[in-house]
Amino acid sequence: MSRGSRRSSSADGSTDPHADDPPDDDRDSPIPDEPAGGSRGVRARLAVRDPPHAPVAEALPDGTVATGVERVRLDDAVVSEFRTERPIDADPVFAADGEYVYRIRSPPTEPYPCRSIESLGHPVSDVTVRTGPDRILLTLSLPTGDPIGDIVETVEATGASVTLERLTRSGASGDCDPVVVDRDRLTDRQREVVRTAHRLGYFEYPREADAEAVAAAVGIARSTFAEHLAAAQRRVFDELVDP
Repeated sequence: MSRGSRRSSSADGSTDPHADDPPDDDRDSPIPDEPAGGSRGVRARLAVRDPPHAPVAEALPDGTVATGVERVRLDDAVVSEFRTERPIDADPVFAADGEYVYRIRSPPTEPYPCRSIESLGHPVSDVTVRTGPDRILLTLSLPTGDPIGDIVETVEATGASVTLERLTRSGASGDCDPVVVDRDRLTDRQREVVRTAHRLGYFEYPREADAEAVAAAVGIARSTFAEHLAAAQRRVFDELVDP
C-alpha cells in the first residue's frame, strides 16, 4: 500500500507534529476510545473440537501444538502457515532457534471454522491448533458479547463442537468467569422453542412477542410452549447456578 505525505500548520503557525502521517484514507481508522469503564468490548477464546476439516491438525503428530496459524486464500487452494517448537514430518520454510515454520495447502471449499466466523464480519486475531485430541483455539475481539451466540451456531453448523473457554471484558483486571452451557442437554424441540422465542423477542423487555405468538410460530399449543420453555430454562440454570 502506498503511503503519501502531508504537512500542515495550526492556526498559530506551529507545525503539525503528525504532518508526515499517511492520509486518513491510506490507513485504518482507529476505533475511538471509550470513556473509562464505558467499554462493552470483550475478548473471547473458543475451543473448536472435532472439526470436520483441520489440515493443520492432520499435519501434526499427536501432542504437538501449532501457533500463529494464518491462512491465505488462493483460487485453487488455501495456504496455511504455522509455527511449532519441534520439527514435524515435513520440510519447514524456516527454521532457527527452536522455531519451525511450515506451510501446507488444502482445498478452498472445506468448512474452515475461521472462515465461517469471518463470514459474519468478525476477524479472528489468533489461532492455535492442538492435537490428541484435535482442538482449534480461536481468539477474537468483539465490540460486545452479543454476537457470541451466532458465532457458536455458525461454527457448529460446520459439524464441529464449540465451547467458550475464556471471556475477558474491556478494562477488566482479570478474566471473567464464563460458564459453558452444554446445549446437548436440551432436546431438539426445546432448542427450537428457545431459538424461536429469542428470534421473536420473547426475552426482550418489554417483550416483542408473547407466548401465543411464539407457540404459533413453532406450531405448538401455548401450554406446550410453556412446558418446553420451563424445561429448557431449568436445564440451563442447572449449569449456571452453583450447587
